[in-house]
Amino acid sequence: MYAIIESGSKQYRVAIGDTITVDNLNAEAGSELTLDRVLLVGGDEVKVGAPVVDGASVTAKVVDNLKGDKVTTFKYKRRHRSRVKRGFRASLTTLEITAING
Repeated sequence: MYAIIESGSKQYRVAIGDTITVDNLNAEAGSELTLDRVLLVGGDEVKVGAPVVDGASVTAKVVDNLKGDKVTTFKYKRRHRSRVKRGFRASLTTLEITAING
C-alpha cells in the first residue's frame, strides 16, 4: 500500500517504513504526526481525491530536525558593477512513515 501526500506545497509518494525529508514542520524529534493532505491511496484498489481523499491520513514519526546543504545564489548585472552573493540553508524535518489509513 502506498499514498501520495502533500506537505509544504510539495508532493511525496510514501509507503510504510519509508523515510522522507520535508520542509520544517515545527515538531520535536520522537513525536507522532498525522498528515491529512492525502491526494491518492494506492494498493489493490486506488482511491483518488478531489483534491484530497476523504477520511484518509498518514501517520509519521519525527526522526530529526536538521539543516540542508548550503545553497549559494549569485546575481550579476554586466556593465553596472552590480554583484550580490547570498547563501542559505533550509530547515528540514525527517519523517518515518508508520501507517497509512484510508
